[in-house]
Amino acid sequence: MKKLIVLILSHALALAVGFAAGIYALPILIAPPAPETAVVETKAKKAKFSGEFLRNLKGSDSFHWGEGKVSVGRDAISLMGELAPGPDYKLYLSPEFVDNEQDFERLKPEMVRVGDVKTFKNFIVIVPSNININSYNTVIVWCETFGEFITAARYR
Repeated sequence: MKKLIVLILSHALALAVGFAAGIYALPILIAPPAPETAVVETKAKKAKFSGEFLRNLKGSDSFHWGEGKVSVGRDAISLMGELAPGPDYKLYLSPEFVDNEQDFERLKPEMVRVGDVKTFKNFIVIVPSNININSYNTVIVWCETFGEFITAARYR
C-alpha cells in the first residue's frame, strides 16, 4: 500500500512538473520570429517618447520581467530588449506609473489595451488610431491569462 501511494505521488509530481514546463515552453515554441533589430531601430527613431523596462521592479521576479528600451510613437510601440517568456502578454498604456499587480488591477479601468505582445526578444505593437499616446505616461506588459505583472516603463 505504501509503495502504491509513493508511486501515485511521484507520478503526480512528474505530471505537475511536466505541465508547468509545458506552460513555460509553449509560448517560446509558438512565438513568431522577433522583428529584426534594424526594423525596431527604424520604429524607435520615429517615436515621440522612450523609456526603459527594468528587471528589478517591485512586481517583477525571476519569471516575470522585462529589460530594454521601449519607444512609444503614434503608430507603434517597440522594444529593443527582452521579456521573460510567457503566454498571453498584452501591452497597456496607463495614466500613472505602476510596478506591481495590485496597482495594475486598481488602475486597469483607466488604462487602454494597445495590443498583443507575441515575441520575447524585441517587439513592435501597432497603436490603433483611436489611442492618444499623449493621454498616458506609462507602458506596461501584463500576462492576461495568469494576472501577472511583467514590466513597465514611464515614457513621459
